[in-house]
Amino acid sequence: MQKGETGQQQKEAPVTKPVYILAIETSCDETSVAIVENGKIIRSNVISSQIETHQRYGGVVPEVASRKHVESITWMLEEAVEKAGVSLQELSAIAVTEGPGLIGALLVGVVAGKALACALDLPLIGVHHIAGHIYANQLVHELEYPLISLVVSGGHTELILMEGPGQFRIIGRTRDDAAGEAYDKIARAMGLPYPGGPHVDRLAQEAESEIKMPRSWLEADSYDFSFSGLKSAVLNVVNQSKMRGEAVQVAQIAKGFQASVIDVLVEKADRAVREYGAKQLLLAGGVAANKGLRSRLAERCEQLNVPLLVPPLGLCTDNAAMIGAAAFLKWDKQEFDSMELKAEPQLKLEEW
Repeated sequence: MQKGETGQQQKEAPVTKPVYILAIETSCDETSVAIVENGKIIRSNVISSQIETHQRYGGVVPEVASRKHVESITWMLEEAVEKAGVSLQELSAIAVTEGPGLIGALLVGVVAGKALACALDLPLIGVHHIAGHIYANQLVHELEYPLISLVVSGGHTELILMEGPGQFRIIGRTRDDAAGEAYDKIARAMGLPYPGGPHVDRLAQEAESEIKMPRSWLEADSYDFSFSGLKSAVLNVVNQSKMRGEAVQVAQIAKGFQASVIDVLVEKADRAVREYGAKQLLLAGGVAANKGLRSRLAERCEQLNVPLLVPPLGLCTDNAAMIGAAAFLKWDKQEFDSMELKAEPQLKLEEW
């Protein structure tokens, strides 16, 4: 107790112990370990990318990715703890991506997370990878519900309605290729390096003209996406140019392709925001780094008078800080996993 100026005793404010969650992400080709405080403050976030390793193959080779995770996970755990300035004894829980992702890659993280949780006698929290991408926004913004999240990555393209923290309802998803997957496939066909998305985005920004590409709107009331037809249209243009012995107009194709993808994403996100009365539109996933998409969504959200929330570029791609942010939802409800936790390559977001 302490006395105020009037001499009356006043209660001391309770000291709240910070919640430090060590998070591990190994779902694909980035090994990452982070320590996140209270689900919002990044104390450390170390990432080891395998892009150079997989470039020679033109895409991610699952077995190679798994081996690279094994090689780097131990020293990355050590580095994350050292950079955070947090001792192992101060940790509150261990979080790890349990799915979706490549089964071999996920297993490396899950085994490491379980071993650490067991050794330190700490709670274990399995995290859905896409929930992580969505809650990467919480590391830099305050979230207001209901909100719409547009998730655009190499393996996912989804519109998600969230009426409260951790409440996920998928209202639209791709029926074939994910947007990021389509970017990589058409980039490969045009001879661009892996990963193709950033190169297509750059060329689209630089091109003065475009080769028109089709838009797939599907049914009038549908929030689903389809990019396989667009991908086929691009491949057709590329093949026709090669058959005629003409130079492939890479920049013009990139501009037309990107315009088609962005038009569909923006229009469906716009309609979802209006239909569900969303207070915010969140952009999440690796393709959230796309400058063209960010710009168009920002313009549309300004017209709708709805804030657009986008993570900084470093938090768009796979990282463990986003896993730590999402794990705090489970910590808050004291919902922990047992040591029977398994890697789930097909883990459903709505069931997480």
